Amino acid sequence: MTRAVVKYWKSKSTIEGAGVRLKRAFGFYEVPLLDPFLLLDDFHSDNPDDYIAGFPWHPHRGIETVTYMLSGDVEHGDSIGNNGVIGSGDTQWMTAGSGIIHQEMPKKQDGFLWGFQLWVNLPAKDKMMDPRYRDIKKDKVPLVETGDGVIVRVICGKVKGIEGPVKDIVIDPEYLDVSMTGGAKFNRKIKEGYKVFAYVVEGSAFFDNKKDDKLFKETLIVFGDGHGVEIEAVAEGVRFLLVSGKPIGEPIAWRGPIVMNTNEELEIAFNEFHEGTFIKGD
Repeated sequence: MTRAVVKYWKSKSTIEGAGVRLKRAFGFYEVPLLDPFLLLDDFHSDNPDDYIAGFPWHPHRGIETVTYMLSGDVEHGDSIGNNGVIGSGDTQWMTAGSGIIHQEMPKKQDGFLWGFQLWVNLPAKDKMMDPRYRDIKKDKVPLVETGDGVIVRVICGKVKGIEGPVKDIVIDPEYLDVSMTGGAKFNRKIKEGYKVFAYVVEGSAFFDNKKDDKLFKETLIVFGDGHGVEIEAVAEGVRFLLVSGKPIGEPIAWRGPIVMNTNEELEIAFNEFHEGTFIKGD
């Protein structure tokens, strides 16, 4: 059975960090609709005033953050000595686990800065795992043609036997960037019971075989259960993110950049942050 579209909505303008203007596709108020996913932000602008303030030093615990850049550069650094630049086409999959304090600062440029950040929850047994980074450069992401007019950038998962560079993630996710020319069709099997959503980057398409609604850019689409998804681009073509993963099904206690299972665990985390014992060392 093809998965039907059960809900969809437009992303909403908000301000985060030190004053970054962005579009929030989903977040706190959609939990647990998209379990194990917590948040998706779409930041794009050709005006540096919208993004240059960035995301100064802040903590994370209990989650993973996935930053995927379409255009422009974001400098990052953390409290344990990691630093670098996430450039156009690059991805950073950061597992905060027991705790990371980091910053993400977009670099001023001519033209568009455009990227996405996805927050992925961790189950209770893994919330205090060792932090780690996966920095994936653009040339490490395979481009797979799945049919006439369909190209898939495989960040995580496997398409036509070709595996993306991000592996061994707790919630067994797929993260695909799909581009389709007008009239092209894309059918993708999804493991039953897994949560799956799409986010329209550009263009428009029908996102299930009922063809009830043509959905446009900056729309978040939630699918019901079934064997897979069936998408058909309209004349202008479409580009979208398609993300799936295994639900966790546990209580969520969420405050700011820290997501745990209980309020007591949140209090411990913030107390440790203020006392300087947040980072778990060797």
